[in-house]
Amino acid sequence: MTKTNADFWFDPACPFAWITSRWILEVEKVRDIEVTWHIMSLAYLNQDKDISEEYRSFLTTAWQPVRVLMAAEQKYGQEALLPLYTAMGTRIHIEKQDKDRAMIEGALADAGLDVGLADAMDDSSYDDAIAKSHHLGMDQVGNEVGTPTIAFEGAAFFGPVLTKAPKGEDAGRLWDGCVTVASFPHFAELKRSRSNDLDFE
Repeated sequence: MTKTNADFWFDPACPFAWITSRWILEVEKVRDIEVTWHIMSLAYLNQDKDISEEYRSFLTTAWQPVRVLMAAEQKYGQEALLPLYTAMGTRIHIEKQDKDRAMIEGALADAGLDVGLADAMDDSSYDDAIAKSHHLGMDQVGNEVGTPTIAFEGAAFFGPVLTKAPKGEDAGRLWDGCVTVASFPHFAELKRSRSNDLDFE
């Protein structure tokens, strides 16, 4: 059987992307897939949108981690993204740390990367490269979506949006369902309101 290549776009600030990313890492253990990680930016996505003041406040610290991720990608290559994302996501979503320089420096150290890359957090010169990576994913799924976005086998979708990451074969079965709906070229959306609290275990 041919290995499936999946592309995953994330912003480290997004809790839903975090949970879905932990799911797809489980899928890699039980299905023949290989994931390539890409940066998108919620701050860039929403910069000209009519959003609530609460969400706009949330986005004030969203540029900084993404810029550091881009700096790491440019210095070390795309393979640096997952370790740094995992380090950032653990600190942001599990340990509830602020998205500040201390968190970023700690995440860089956790990932074995140059802590000096934290200087990129306030360097807007990375924004064009971030936008390019962002559009590579978002242009496949449309303007009214965000992260997580996954592309595979010629299809791309926003989601799945999960409140808890399934493990083992449960993760594999959910992937199988995604593959099934992706195989139908006219499938566009399957959605319901979230009824459970986010569970990061």
